[in-house]
Amino acid sequence: MDELKVFSGTAHQELARAVTDYLKIPLGKIEVFNFSNENTFVKILENVRARDVFVIQPFCSPVNHNIMEFLIMLDAFKRSSAGRITAVIPYYAYARTDKKDQPRVPITARLLADILTAAGANRVLTVDLHAPQIQGFFNIPVDELTGLNILGDYFIQKNISNPVVVATDIGITKRARDMAAILNAPLAIMEKRRLGNADRTETLNVIGEVSGKTAITIDDEIDTGGSLSNTVNTLVGRGATEVYSCCTHAVFSGPCMERIASSPVKEVVVTNTIPLKSNPGGKVTVLSIAPLLGEAIHRIHTGKSVGALFEQQP
Repeated sequence: MDELKVFSGTAHQELARAVTDYLKIPLGKIEVFNFSNENTFVKILENVRARDVFVIQPFCSPVNHNIMEFLIMLDAFKRSSAGRITAVIPYYAYARTDKKDQPRVPITARLLADILTAAGANRVLTVDLHAPQIQGFFNIPVDELTGLNILGDYFIQKNISNPVVVATDIGITKRARDMAAILNAPLAIMEKRRLGNADRTETLNVIGEVSGKTAITIDDEIDTGGSLSNTVNTLVGRGATEVYSCCTHAVFSGPCMERIASSPVKEVVVTNTIPLKSNPGGKVTVLSIAPLLGEAIHRIHTGKSVGALFEQQP
């Protein structure tokens, strides 16, 4: 592994260190800071010529700053003659803007893909994209990992009785079906609609039987917690005995933590693709994605199958 180098931006250095601990290599040395005029400076502090470089940075808050910092890092590695540059993006922001669903709006997820490629990325490694078709926005290889097995294993160990997996909306039904298969549980689907461009949703119906069961809701991310709160209240109103919620990306913006605290949800299980801004409290459980990212990096570096990684999991 002498030619493998893993570097991190400032967005989530704790995750990057956990990944390099898994790989049993040191985290690459790099200097990243902002001048007083808010311009970002990057200097790579070790030789990367012809090396296999992986750069880790989730596009979390402050989103635009972290994206710009990452682009500057990619450019630095490209100009330092790195052999191959893999952009490791545990959380891909702007993924909701993946199509023109209104007149005169951008497709920002595609724009971001183009910019990453222009900055120097030779391939992308990410986790649970909001829209799988975003892989097709890139003209470079994209490996999309999933946190489903990590979340599923956690609930298997809890040995929850009479579970039902609930997709928080129709768009995430396939992911929820996969989770239901992992837990050997039935599937239910929440039918809801988003109200304009506001971060608000309206629950219309529950498709499937949840009465007398322990519901486990699944989503790719939890943002303000409004949809989570509505979903949990609806399930309790339909007779669910307990409600657990899980997602890969804990965005947790605005009043999310307060909504979780006041909600009847029993537990919210997330992974650490995004650093939590504050103490999540007793209702939130955080599972590490670092071993999954580390193993994927090892397989990409050594030319092994990343897909086989999931075939080996339950």
